[in-house]
Amino acid sequence: MRLWLHRFSPALLALLAGLAGVAGLIPRPAAVPAQPTADYVIVVGVAGLRWDDVNASDTPAMWQMAQGGAIGALSVRSARRITCAGDGWLTLGSGNFAIYTPGAVTPVCPGLNVSINQNVTSATLPDQSDIVTRNRNLHWGAQPGALAEGVRCTTAIGPGAALAAARPYGRVDRYSEGLDDGQLDSCALTLVDLGEIAGDDPVSRATDARRADAALAGILAARPEHSVVVLAGLSDLDATSRLHVAIAQGPGFTGGWLTSPSTSRPGYIQVVDLAPTALAALDRPLPGRLFAGGAASTSASGRPADVAAAVSRLADADREASIQRRVGTNFFTTLVVAELLLFLAVVPLLQRARRPAGPLTHKPIPRAVVRAAEVLLIAASLAVPAALVADLLPWWRWSGPGLGFGGVTLAVTGVATFAIAFLSRRSRAIAPLGGVAAVAALAVAFDVLTGSRLQLNGVAGYSAVVGGRYAGVGVIGLGLLVTGALLGGAALAQRFERRWRPFVMAVIGAVGVVVIGSPYLGADASGAVALTAGMCVAAAMAIGGWLTITRLLWAAAAALFVSSGFAILDLFRPEEQRSSVGRLLVRTQDGTAGFIARRIAEADVVTTVTSPLTVLVLGCVLYATFVLLRDWGGLRRLLGVFPPVRAALSGLVVACLLAGVVEGVSFNVLGAALATALPLVVLSCLRVLEHADDRTPAPRVSEAALES
Repeated sequence: MRLWLHRFSPALLALLAGLAGVAGLIPRPAAVPAQPTADYVIVVGVAGLRWDDVNASDTPAMWQMAQGGAIGALSVRSARRITCAGDGWLTLGSGNFAIYTPGAVTPVCPGLNVSINQNVTSATLPDQSDIVTRNRNLHWGAQPGALAEGVRCTTAIGPGAALAAARPYGRVDRYSEGLDDGQLDSCALTLVDLGEIAGDDPVSRATDARRADAALAGILAARPEHSVVVLAGLSDLDATSRLHVAIAQGPGFTGGWLTSPSTSRPGYIQVVDLAPTALAALDRPLPGRLFAGGAASTSASGRPADVAAAVSRLADADREASIQRRVGTNFFTTLVVAELLLFLAVVPLLQRARRPAGPLTHKPIPRAVVRAAEVLLIAASLAVPAALVADLLPWWRWSGPGLGFGGVTLAVTGVATFAIAFLSRRSRAIAPLGGVAAVAALAVAFDVLTGSRLQLNGVAGYSAVVGGRYAGVGVIGLGLLVTGALLGGAALAQRFERRWRPFVMAVIGAVGVVVIGSPYLGADASGAVALTAGMCVAAAMAIGGWLTITRLLWAAAAALFVSSGFAILDLFRPEEQRSSVGRLLVRTQDGTAGFIARRIAEADVVTTVTSPLTVLVLGCVLYATFVLLRDWGGLRRLLGVFPPVRAALSGLVVACLLAGVVEGVSFNVLGAALATALPLVVLSCLRVLEHADDRTPAPRVSEAALES
């Protein structure tokens, strides 16, 4: 019995570590829905309205609403890449990501042109059947008219409002071109189209904003008692996607930030949240899975008492989000090119790093050159974590935001490189690998623990404009966390006895799983499942040797066991907290999983073609195949001398590929991981090759000693 415990205790402890990781993913309780207190809801839409259009002098009615109501930044994501006015209104009426504007995506949206057959007090949309069919065939499954079907009577004022208020068969209950007396209380739900605010000319935008504000003032003056008024900048009007205005004022919305279950971030909501918000305020049931969003509520956490400061913060978030995409594309493109060129430059050093067994046939490379290459490799591996930390400074407010971001990132990279290079200059070959991986993971973990403020709208994070994620860990952060958990765990496990290495890697991996998957932290259950699979593979290989059939079966069984636990917990989460894993299981039960699978596959294809990280992944594969795996490349020796590193790299590839495919981001997770990991692997190969041959002469023994 004692021998059995001695032999299997590391495996049992590794299993307990995995179970502890599952326990850390217990769902948080569902948010308590706001108590309905409104008799009327009035949704006022102004296409293109941004927070920098709102001020006390030009838009006093909007300013008064912001002062007395709940405010937030509105993401106008729809089923179209550029959300034009019609797409925004139709998404409002569907409560789901919908498309109205026909034709290819162009830099400037066409004018809103809605065919309306008006009767005395009502109207019909003759094209509604075509619109319904077009959206039904999309993978989102939007049903135009879902909002109108949730109430007995709807009033629409203006063409955009008619598009949102039309029932699936095209009828608009009450319709007029402009606001007349007595319209706001004729139905429980009223939708009002106040036109557009387009272009970048400040004078023109201010004129349009004053016109919309004057109309809004009339609505506020005529609003019935016990009514909630929602003001929303429902769409973009060109390719410069932005965050827009969202204000709710009335019973239940008397201050604080707007938030919703679909964003889990105070101060941010989506257009798809407006329909469930209206029905919840009117105490109407939500139509099941037709809605993609959730009812908005208020959060007082962190909103400044001064409305000017609160509006300024939202305008600043819009500016950061609009600049982030352009700067992020330039940063990752530059990083990919720089790393690939650096890898090519290191090839001669790898070829000449190992001294030949016979007489020297070439001059040794100067130590200064090798040291410079090591420093550059460390700097390359720290570039992505430095880009994350760069958001501590408001570079997006500077006159040259791109240059400002680059300067801050270079400064952070330089300081971190100096520290890592100095501390690891005389240490073992994999010390920089473990150190940098741990630093990268700790940077992301610290950001997650403090609310993911650096990732939100950050270059190394996610954009609220795109709308894929608003809180928790993003794609780049997931890649860094997987790298840190596996490579950092491998560097630590190398210091232990062979039989304890799986336990060490399982413990580090379990901590990473909790950080990634906990709904209070990373809130990415599919990423946690992927890391679990990679961790099981790494733990199975940590004691040495390759992934044999037996080890593969044990790793697959452990991964399936833990992943099943994730999936079951995900099913018990509130619907708005479920990850892609839980949603896929639910859709499998009702036979609609094909829509999600199709959406993920399309997203994978688009990301593969458009992302610069795809080029990095392909370049890394070719480099590893034709350089590092050659006899002089050093990778074979590195993996043979340090089995945990071999295990960690295998687990890293498994985890990142699985996460990328399931989350619809293709090679981006793996690309973020390799941008940090491969420069460190190349550095470790250089160091291993330098010490490949021990040329210390044997001690001389005297002839007398030999004779004796």
